[in-house]
Amino acid sequence: MSRAIEGLTPPLVWKYFAEIAAIPRGSKNEAAIAKYVMDTAKRLGLTAKQDKAGSVLVKKPASPGREQAPSVALQGHLDMVCEKEPTKQHDFTKDPIELQRKDGSITANGTTLGADNGIAVATCLAIMEDKSLVHGPLEFVFTVDEETGLTGASNLEPGFVHSKTLLNLDSEEEGELYVGCAGGRDTKAAWAVEWETAPAGTVPVLIKVSGLRGGHSGLEIDKNRGNAVKILNRLVIAASEFGARLSKFNGGNKHNAIPRDAEAVVLVPKGKLGGAKAAIEQLAGDIKGEVASVEPNFAVGVTEMKGVRGGKVIKRGLQKKIALTLAALPHGVMKMSPDIPGLVETSTNVAVIATDKKAISLVTSQRSSVASEIKEIAQTVRAVFELGGAGVHTSDGYPGWKPNLDSKVLKLARDTYKALYGKDPAVKAVHAGLECGIIGEKYPGMDMVSFGPTMSGVHSPEEKLEIASVPRFYEFLLAILKNVK
Repeated sequence: MSRAIEGLTPPLVWKYFAEIAAIPRGSKNEAAIAKYVMDTAKRLGLTAKQDKAGSVLVKKPASPGREQAPSVALQGHLDMVCEKEPTKQHDFTKDPIELQRKDGSITANGTTLGADNGIAVATCLAIMEDKSLVHGPLEFVFTVDEETGLTGASNLEPGFVHSKTLLNLDSEEEGELYVGCAGGRDTKAAWAVEWETAPAGTVPVLIKVSGLRGGHSGLEIDKNRGNAVKILNRLVIAASEFGARLSKFNGGNKHNAIPRDAEAVVLVPKGKLGGAKAAIEQLAGDIKGEVASVEPNFAVGVTEMKGVRGGKVIKRGLQKKIALTLAALPHGVMKMSPDIPGLVETSTNVAVIATDKKAISLVTSQRSSVASEIKEIAQTVRAVFELGGAGVHTSDGYPGWKPNLDSKVLKLARDTYKALYGKDPAVKAVHAGLECGIIGEKYPGMDMVSFGPTMSGVHSPEEKLEIASVPRFYEFLLAILKNVK
């Protein structure tokens, strides 16, 4: 067992959390973690089944005397976002997450932690095992592929879940109850690459943006963090004033993460190399001043690639189209909610750009708690792409979750929290995609609330799980299950 969790409570939750951390479980690679859950259920004498998409459902009978209580489903997702520091050697398909304890939190060594949503999985497994708990009939729903499109929830079949009350354990601030979330969709573009031989007398230069904080493109989109792709494009444009020709542009890793790193290779006429480097460095200094308060580790590297000559560059006209399109693309908060203070209503994220032999592709993601505004911001992004000559595809996306302040389980959760801690929990909506929106469509009438322990920096190597929040979250969850009638 990891030394990072020694002595932590509740011990069963942390035991399972450490075991889960050793199992690779990036999105679309959940076979091993799903088998682990199925095997655990079998070991505990509980019934379990798996659907065609790979999601798992486990049933636990009611504790003695609680057989007539209504069934409750506890739900979380098996997959995690796989992000690492550029210098970290880590293979997410086979290497375990290295847990660390630091400043009252559990973190990972140079990678995402996977507390989103590993803490929900660990909590469910602990409840599955503990026979001393008081509760009615329970269903544990472990979905797959939440992070790359919520496809596990989207493929849940009628009759897979029987409960009419669902506790989603995928929120990130202890003491807060979530009753609504944003819907979203991705808008992807691609330019067919037109290559030509680099002009004679040009020198390849690597421009690299690094050290940005990144983070969840919903939860951190209002933090004014730097976008590595947008910043790098500014630097490439500055270099192009000195005749720089683009050969490669790559940045970002996940559609739902703000890009932290990006790099481009440009070929600069040898006689203009000094001017181009000076222009890039001056602009980098200006940008550093713009983001200094939120991005203290922001850095730009400009390196002549000695020993490398020639090569292919993108035709000048296409290079200009791509640069102008990136410059015009909106990124960040588009609108704040007029009804819920502090809630982002609509946003868009410039997420991932990649160069290969045939195309330069770009992925963006749009979110809103208002369905018509998702369509509007996606149309805006699409229009920019089309004006820039790119081929465009917009995904069907996923629905938002409309708040129901008259929810029976919400009232139970509020009353339970106040009885435990002598204060009211905050009731909120979140600018991120929770599976509740899809589950509510799949199972009409499902009464739902979402909550969890305190986390920060999810979807980035800065991800942290606050240790002190976990026992409070667990105590609160067990009290709800005890009080369901």
